[in-house]
Amino acid sequence: MTSVGGALRRTLLLVMLAVGVGVMLSWRRGQGASPMPTDPPQWPEWPEQPPTTEPPSVAPGTPTDDQPWVAPNADGSAPASHPVEVKESSGIFHVPGGRFYDRTRPDRCYPTAAAAEADGYRRSKT
Repeated sequence: MTSVGGALRRTLLLVMLAVGVGVMLSWRRGQGASPMPTDPPQWPEWPEQPPTTEPPSVAPGTPTDDQPWVAPNADGSAPASHPVEVKESSGIFHVPGGRFYDRTRPDRCYPTAAAAEADGYRRSKT
């Protein structure tokens, strides 16, 4: 037999040996696996929660300590007490007399520019 035939025979033998080892390993891995439970796990019931006290009601549009801003008027303008207009999507606030103040439809209105900056908004560039 030629050297090519011997090389093919050795290659075939190695491939068969590798396949046999792989089959044995996968069989052994399957033998050690625990069986799957037939029923899904049951979660324990949540304990009864004590009733919570309701926070004091605040009139809509009135700022609180946690919320220094108010919503804009129904027509989209800023109330006279909170003239600084904030657009949340851009993160920019506009002050009266600014270039785009009149055409801004605010999401929030602040009493001062410092209050808007304290909430993380930046002043418009123009």
